[in-house]
Amino acid sequence: MSEQIVEQGFRPPQQARSRASLQKVLAAAEHVLAAGGFDEFTVAAVAERAGVSVGAIYRRFSGKDQLLYAVKDQLLGQLETSVGEALRSSAPGLREVVGAFAAALAGTFAHHDRIFPELLDGQRAEGRERGLQALAAIQQALVDAARPCLDEVRRPDRAPAVRMAARTIIGSCVHRAATRRFWGDGLSWTTWAAETTEMALAYLTSPEHPESRRPG
Repeated sequence: MSEQIVEQGFRPPQQARSRASLQKVLAAAEHVLAAGGFDEFTVAAVAERAGVSVGAIYRRFSGKDQLLYAVKDQLLGQLETSVGEALRSSAPGLREVVGAFAAALAGTFAHHDRIFPELLDGQRAEGRERGLQALAAIQQALVDAARPCLDEVRRPDRAPAVRMAARTIIGSCVHRAATRRFWGDGLSWTTWAAETTEMALAYLTSPEHPESRRPG
């Protein structure tokens, strides 16, 4: 878990049995959040889902907010890890790097798409800060991974263009997860990643239109 969760007063358990118990509680908390949203997210509901007592959760967490933050921290950490690993293992080249980035986002959101938009939005300032930190981290990860192939980018400001592509892919992913239950696009997450990659590459490999620099 991140330093931020430690700053919230939570200390991750050291023993394997305690860690397994914690993961059981966090999995139950994620399920409750996915099923009912913030309105139905209570310590009692999580305890019932996890098959533990309410007191057992309060012995580990100060309350609902700290438990929610722990769920957020774990899932955002998974997002950062999956994107980082995908970019480190991708083949060289702009297409490969951008494709690995989009696919890693899609893969993570595919498993948690019902709760990621709410977690990224957050209800409290520290929660929003953790979400923004994760988004900034994965955006920078793409910029760093694309640096060896910046010569393939045809925009005049190459690194900022990659940053723009990263923000656009991330924004599209978050928006899709938040709306696909009500405004479906008929695509699998794998197809979404492939199509989004093509759109990002079309932008990165096309020269800037002269009119785009005209003052508005």
